[in-house]
Parts: sequence; C-alpha cells; structure tokens
Amino acid sequence: MAYVIVWEFRVQPGSQKQFEAAYGCHGEWARLFRRDAAYIRTELIQDLRETSRYLTLDFWTSEAAYEAFRQDQKDEYETIDAQCERMTEAEREIGKFSAVDSDS
Repeated sequence: MAYVIVWEFRVQPGSQKQFEAAYGCHGEWARLFRRDAAYIRTELIQDLRETSRYLTLDFWTSEAAYEAFRQDQKDEYETIDAQCERMTEAEREIGKFSAVDSDS
C-alpha cells in the first residue's frame, strides 16, 4: 500500500517554470527523496482552470518510512523548503492518504 502526501501550491507570477523544475519528478525535492529506498515517486499536477495552482503527490511505502526520512534529512529538507518559498504565494498540506484496495 502506498502512502501519499498531497500539497497545494499557489505559484508566484513568472515563477511557474522554475517551480515546475524544482517540484517535478526530476526536481530538487525528488532528488532529495530518492536518497531513501522507501520513496516511490512524485507527481506534479497543474489546475487547468487556475494555472498558478499546483498539487504535488509524494508516494512512499509507508507513513513510518516518510517520517523517518523527514527526521533523518531535516536540515536539507528545511534548506530546500526555504529556497523554494520565494516561488510561491501560498502552500498548504491537503492531507496524507493511503491507497485503498478496491478488491477488498
């Protein structure tokens, strides 16, 4: 079962390409996350009607693995977060989710 953290971002005008580069599947965040074997993938999606609005979906094997990673990489996580803040007007955690097996 996958564990997924979903974030919503409102991107500053003129910062969309830079934001997409940092938050996409090959960006700074994904490179940091890939250091951990429990990381699965990141998806970046854009609102079709409100193009300054994005969601990130970070997939991990479990909540425990994600939390352990956050603790182990706390300093670098905070450094990247501070660098990326200038690209956004707002960000909020939508929630933490787990996959539902439809066959059960």
